[in-house]
Amino acid sequence: MGGFPIEIVLALIGIAVPIMAFVWEFVFVGRRRLGYRVQMDTPVTGEIESVFPGVLPQLRPDGGAAAPDLHDLSVVLMRIENNGATTIDIADYAGPEGERVGVHISFPHRRVIGMAVTELSDPGMGDCLRPGTGIGAREDAARRVGIIDLPKVPMNRGDHYKILAILQRSAGAGDYPPPTVQSRIRGGRAVESRSSTGISPRLLALIGFLVVVIAVQFAVDLGTADAPPAADCARGSLTVVGSSAFEPALRDAVAAYRKRCSGADFTLEFDGSERGLTRLDKEGRDNSALLAITDGPKGEGYPKLLPRALALSQFAMVTHPGVNVKDLSVQQVRDLYAGRIDNWRVLGGADLPVRVVQRALGSGTREAFRSRVLGGEQPPAPPATGCRAVLATNPPGPAFCEVPVTRDMLETVAELPGAIGYSEYADAAQASGVRTVTLGGRAPTREDVLAGRYPFWAVEYAYSYGEVPADSPAAAFLRFLTDGVGKDVLRAHGNTPCSELPDPTGCTPGR
Repeated sequence: MGGFPIEIVLALIGIAVPIMAFVWEFVFVGRRRLGYRVQMDTPVTGEIESVFPGVLPQLRPDGGAAAPDLHDLSVVLMRIENNGATTIDIADYAGPEGERVGVHISFPHRRVIGMAVTELSDPGMGDCLRPGTGIGAREDAARRVGIIDLPKVPMNRGDHYKILAILQRSAGAGDYPPPTVQSRIRGGRAVESRSSTGISPRLLALIGFLVVVIAVQFAVDLGTADAPPAADCARGSLTVVGSSAFEPALRDAVAAYRKRCSGADFTLEFDGSERGLTRLDKEGRDNSALLAITDGPKGEGYPKLLPRALALSQFAMVTHPGVNVKDLSVQQVRDLYAGRIDNWRVLGGADLPVRVVQRALGSGTREAFRSRVLGGEQPPAPPATGCRAVLATNPPGPAFCEVPVTRDMLETVAELPGAIGYSEYADAAQASGVRTVTLGGRAPTREDVLAGRYPFWAVEYAYSYGEVPADSPAAAFLRFLTDGVGKDVLRAHGNTPCSELPDPTGCTPGR
C-alpha cells in the first residue's frame, strides 16, 4: 500500500496553518488585546527656559512655590488602545476584587512629576479617568521607578486614549530605559502596538511559509506531472529477454518506467528472439514475471505464448564504408545473399570481394529479412568458420558468416572490408564504421514504411506465458509500453506504436 500522497499533505498544511494562525491570533490570544504605544519620549533641555523663562519651575505636582527646582526632565506621550477583536469590559481586567487599577505604566530611572489624560476617542471614557477612579502617580523608591496607575477603563474595539507624563531623572545617566506597561487581561493580553506602516514580522513569516509550501508543491507536481496513475505501476521484479534489435528502445523504456514507478526491479537479457521464446516457454509456467520480445511473430512450437503487438520497426541494409555503394535494389540484395555476385565492382562499387554477414538461425531480425527482402528464400548456410576467420583468410570469392546479435552484426560489418549486413535502423544510424544503404531509392523512414514504399520492416512483439495477472509487474509494464509514456520512448527510437496504426492488432502499414 502506497504512502499518503505528498501533494495532498502539502495542500492540507497550506490550508491548516493559516486557519490555525487566525484562530490563535483572533480567538485565543488576540480576542481581547490591550495595546500600548510610546508615541513620544523626549528630554526637555534648559533651552526652553531661555525662550519661556519660568516654565520649568512651574512643572510641579502641586504647583506650590515650595517645590524644588526641576531639571533633567523628559516628556512622554503614550497611547493606550483596544486593538483586539472584541470589547474590553471592566470585568476583563484581572486582579483582586475591589481593585480599581487595571494598568501600570513604569518609567525606570525616572519619577513622575506631572501627568494628564488627553485625546479620548470616546468622551464617555472620561468618567473612568477622573481623580478618584484609581488614576494616579507614585514612585517605587527601592527600584527607582516612577509608576502611573490607570483605572479599569471599558473600551470598545478601536477605542484609545493618551497619557502625557512629565518625568524627572531619579537614577542613571544617558538615555532613559523605555517605559513598560503591565496589565492582565482575561482571555487576552497587553502588548506593545507596532506602527501601522510596513508589514509585521509575523505576517512576513506566514507569507514566507506559504510561499515555501506552494514552491514545494509545485516542484512535486512538476516532478510527477507525467507519472501514470497508481494502477499502471506495480512493485516487484520483471525479467525481459529476447530481441537484441529492440534492446536500445526497451532499455530506455525501462529507465522511463523506473522514474515513474518506484519499487520495480528489472533484469534485461537480449540474446535473440528465439532464445527468449525458448526460455519463456520453459520457465513461464511458473514465472509470470517474465516477458520475451521478438522481431516478428513467434514460430511453430510455442502454443502457450500469447503475443502483444508493440510497435512497427524499420530495418536497414548496412555495408562497410569501403564498398562505396549507396543504393541497392531488392533483387541485387537477393543476388548478393545467394552468392550470385562475388565483387562489388559488378554493382558499380569498389573492387572488393563480397562478404555476406547474416544473423544466426532463430533471430527475429533474420526472419524479417528473409520474409520481407529475400521473398522467403533461405540464404545458403555459412561454413563452420566464423567471421573472424573470413577477416583473417580474406578469400578471393564471396564469403558467408553469421553473428548472434545486433551488436556483433554492426561491429563485424565495420571491421570486414566488402561486408554487407542488416540491422534495426535506429541502431545502424548511430553505429560508427558502417553505412546504411537505401533500397530501391527509398530510405528506411517511418513515412515510407507506412506508405508501403519501403519493404524492410517488422512488428515488435511482447510474449507472455498465458495471461499475466492484471496487478503484476509484467501487466503494468505492458500497459506502459502500449498506452503510456512508453509509446513516446518507442517513437523516439524510430518505431511506430501499433496503437497509432489503423489496425493496432495486426500492426501493419498501409498498402
